Order: sequence, then C-alpha cells, then structure tokens
Amino acid sequence: MNEVCHICEVGPRDGLQILRSVMPTAAKLRWIEALVAAGLREIEVGSFVPAKLIPQMADTAEVVAAACRLPGLKVVALAPNLRGAQAAYAAGAHRISVPVSVSRGHSLANLNREPAAQIEEVARIVAWVRDQPRAMEVEGAVSTAFGCSIDGVVPARATLAIVEGLSRAGVDAIALADTVGYANPAQVGALLRDAGGAIEGLHLHDTMGLGLANALAGLQEGIRNFDAALAGLGGCPFAPGASGNIVTEDLVFMLESMGFATGIDLDRLIAARAALQAGLPGEALRGQVPQAGIPKTYRQAA
Repeated sequence: MNEVCHICEVGPRDGLQILRSVMPTAAKLRWIEALVAAGLREIEVGSFVPAKLIPQMADTAEVVAAACRLPGLKVVALAPNLRGAQAAYAAGAHRISVPVSVSRGHSLANLNREPAAQIEEVARIVAWVRDQPRAMEVEGAVSTAFGCSIDGVVPARATLAIVEGLSRAGVDAIALADTVGYANPAQVGALLRDAGGAIEGLHLHDTMGLGLANALAGLQEGIRNFDAALAGLGGCPFAPGASGNIVTEDLVFMLESMGFATGIDLDRLIAARAALQAGLPGEALRGQVPQAGIPKTYRQAA
C-alpha cells in the first residue's frame, strides 16, 4: 500500500479572504460539496473574524454549521482569539487553526497583538476547549515562519521559539505557514530539521513560484500534511504582497504521481473549479494541470 498524504483545502477561507468580491453563502456551500465529492476530507471553510475587517467571512458560522452535515468531512475554521474559538465551537467546528505570527510587524497588523501575547491567548483557548464536553482540535499555525513582507528576514531561532511556545501551550498540532511565499526549499528543509519533528504540516504560498518545490522539501523531511487552495486562490489581507496558495490540483498531481495516496480524484477536483467559477464570475483561476490537462501517463496511487 502506498504512503498517504493528507491535504486540507483552504480555498473557502484563505482563498476568499483577500478578494474584493464576496461569494454568496449558497455558492460557497455548492463549492464545498463539489470538493467533498472529489475526495477532500478536511476543508477550512471560514474564519471567525469581525465582518467589518473581512466581509468575505461574515457567514462563517452558517457555512461551518452546513458543512458539518456533510458525511466524512472534518470542518476547520480559523480562530484568532478565544472569542473566535468559542464561536467556532458553537457552530460545530471539528478543528480550529489559531495563527501566531513570528514577526512583530505582521502580528500587530493581523492580530493587533504581540507574538508573546498571542501565545498566551492560544494557551487560554486550549484551556477553554479542554473544559468543554465536545472535543475540538486546536492547531497552532505559525505565520510568517520563513519571512515577512513587513519586517523582512525572520530568523529561524525566532520561528523555533514560537514553535516551542505553542508546544508549551498544549496545542494538538503545529503547522508552519509561508504566509508571503518567501521560502525556498533549502530553508524549509533546514527549519523542519531544526524543529525536530514538532511540525505536523505546511501551509505554503506560491508568490515566488516555489510552492511545490517547498512542498517537496517538506515531503523529504517527513511532512505528510499540506494546505492548498483550489485554483491557487488566496493571500493575507494584512501582509502586503502575499499571493495565492499552492494549487490543490497541481499538488494532488505531484503527490499521486510520486506514489503518495491522497484519496482525491483529480478529474473531479478539476471539475470542482466550475462551482468555484460560478460563485466568483470573472475571477482568474490558476493551475498548471487544469490548463494543460491530465496527461495520459498519470496514474492515481492505490
């Protein structure tokens, strides 16, 4: 049996939050249903943030509740603070991702809080979740782990300090996020080795065209969990210059071609772009595989 890789689709959250247009709730749900039909089993469907700041996420509670009714789907939401975590729990989310920026500039722009204070907030979230009758996973997402468009270079030791702080806070998992897409494969590999197995997943952006190369570097260091967005949508509205996530279609093609089973049907995944385009008419969709077509040599891993 082939080794398994797990993909969390983040398009409905990270993919939409930077766009000027707002996708209607019904269209979001049709898109999510198409993703599930393609084999996605974990989707980050929204974020519990003030609608005045990110209007695209104003319907997150409704989307979470509806997505939770889809069989076999783990529903994820971003929650930047305890209030957001409580709202995610009330809506039925199975997992929350709590961002902690390494760089001070991004932390203040994105969370209005110093990195150390955000670690304390994560600890409060974990304590509150553990006291609830229903389980909900808490992931610590280390933003600007490889560089920042506000502060510039992010030393590896600063990223590792945040990772250590999240471990002390008691999160269920830790992921490194290349928020602005500045990472290179050598940097990714070195940081993962320095982290000594503390990292479960990677959230990569393709700003410099190195997203898949960085995913490969993660694979070589034992990472088997990746975030990606259909059609390469995405970016952080509080990180100047941040562009789209790695393309889910291209990532699935690479992993399956290498013999890593994702459980995702590539034909159906590409077909899900129609639901996305219907909800965002006129929006440019990226992806090398959808543009070129699935080659006759492609074989899905068993």
